[in-house]
Amino acid sequence: MVGEERFLDLTPKAKLAKKFKDEDVFKTVEEVFDKATLEGLYHLINRHVIDVMYGAVASGKESKLYLALNPQDELVAIKIYLTSSSEFRSGILRYIEGDPRFEGVRRDTRSLIYTWAQKEFKNLERAFNAGVKVPRPIAVHRNILVMEFIGDEEGPAPILKEVEARDPRRALKTIMSYIHRLFRGAKLIHGDVSEYNIMVKGDELVLFDFGQAVLTSHPLAEEFLRRDINNTLNYFQRRGALRKGWSADEVFRLVVEGSEEDLAGYLDLFLT
Repeated sequence: MVGEERFLDLTPKAKLAKKFKDEDVFKTVEEVFDKATLEGLYHLINRHVIDVMYGAVASGKESKLYLALNPQDELVAIKIYLTSSSEFRSGILRYIEGDPRFEGVRRDTRSLIYTWAQKEFKNLERAFNAGVKVPRPIAVHRNILVMEFIGDEEGPAPILKEVEARDPRRALKTIMSYIHRLFRGAKLIHGDVSEYNIMVKGDELVLFDFGQAVLTSHPLAEEFLRRDINNTLNYFQRRGALRKGWSADEVFRLVVEGSEEDLAGYLDLFLT
């Protein structure tokens, strides 16, 4: 077995070290790095997916996000889902039930969270292949998801909640095109599009957090799609990019039945 020091590196690149202190690596060791997770990380090292692991860059109730280097010396992101989160377990069932990709999954917490990691990986693959700008998925094993790191050596790219889009009108049309491509190309609905799940990297907008995304055949698909549409339009209206008068029902129809060009043309009618 590879030594633990190989993936738990305490000397990250100089710029990263300024922001992510050594104690970030260890403050949730008992919560995150249980035996199964450690074995999962060793597995990814032996498959040459990752080589060195750095400190945490984001932390939530359901998962922790870490930086790592792959064998090509490129930064990647490692998302580790917490297998000890019982609240997380109770919240994810409605997104797994009704998905034929995961029929027959066991209902114990660990099995559900392993399934959730697989689900996010598969959803990211679908979105990426449909031309939606998302973190490119690299590998998944147990409760560990490895994906493209969106950011640079200064740290992760900020989310839309933290910074204003350079061109809010263009940003609105971009996010709505993502919703359209997800529905028509990937047969997916994100289900939680908001300023908290969009990263801003220069002129690019990157949609992330796809665990809850569902297939268009899911029983709650329409509810989730309407929510994504309303959240997006209302956000940009509050930012002054969109004037009143638009119809959420018409936008819904264009996402489901119209072309991406038809959708963009309708939005143009209400841009400020």
